Amino acid sequence: MRGAGVDMYDLAALNIALSGTVFAGKLHFSPITDSTNSDAQEAARSGRAHGSVFFADEQLAGRGRGDHTWHSEAGVGLYVSVLLRPPVPLQRLPLLPLAAGLAAAEAIHSVSGLIVDLRWPNDLLIGPRKVGGILVEAKSARGAVDYAVVGLGINVHQRGFDSDLAAFATSVDLETQQKISRQDLLIALLESLEREANRLADPAAGITIPARVEQASTWIRGRRVEVHGPQACTGLTAGLDEHGFLRVQTEAGLLIVQTGGIRSAD
Repeated sequence: MRGAGVDMYDLAALNIALSGTVFAGKLHFSPITDSTNSDAQEAARSGRAHGSVFFADEQLAGRGRGDHTWHSEAGVGLYVSVLLRPPVPLQRLPLLPLAAGLAAAEAIHSVSGLIVDLRWPNDLLIGPRKVGGILVEAKSARGAVDYAVVGLGINVHQRGFDSDLAAFATSVDLETQQKISRQDLLIALLESLEREANRLADPAAGITIPARVEQASTWIRGRRVEVHGPQACTGLTAGLDEHGFLRVQTEAGLLIVQTGGIRSAD
């Protein structure tokens, strides 16, 4: 049983705070679920509307990119997935995780003052440690995006991590030495995500996303990295192309990395 002072969600207050957004009246909270992304995908297949939000206090089978597990202890993290039906062509879909990263970084900064570093393609860092991650799962139809589920996991109240994560993970509370409201963070996140989704849908604004990610990241240009995945290599990052793919200058030449992850090679 939880004691006083536990950071619980107030759904009525959330809907009021989000009344000017596409998310108002579309909030779906579960105390415990296997995965908010799975919940959102199931809802998408059943025709649920653009802007539906699925969030939970605890996930039993939370996952990150590449089928990695995402530790989702009750009451300490923000676990949320948003169903979007963006009016964008399929070739612009790789920009969505980057736009979500910009939204998450803005939200964390607005409620905590912390500066978030974006590690391509989907990691949220504070200094050298990971504070959150993004998982986008989508379905296409006739060359366009039918739906996209944007899943975000952010460490908020954790005060410690298992030994295998301690050197690599952090939380918002650890970095601020304060208790940050998950409700405030969720509101800021959804407001920022709506702005970024609208920019993505606007061709003129959407093309600025790679440049904005470069400005928000220490990893995108001039960083020696190891690329993991089907395009494994080592080299110096050289910016993003117009699709949001990572340019890496290797000994064999310039490689455009479309999928995978990066780690520092220094």
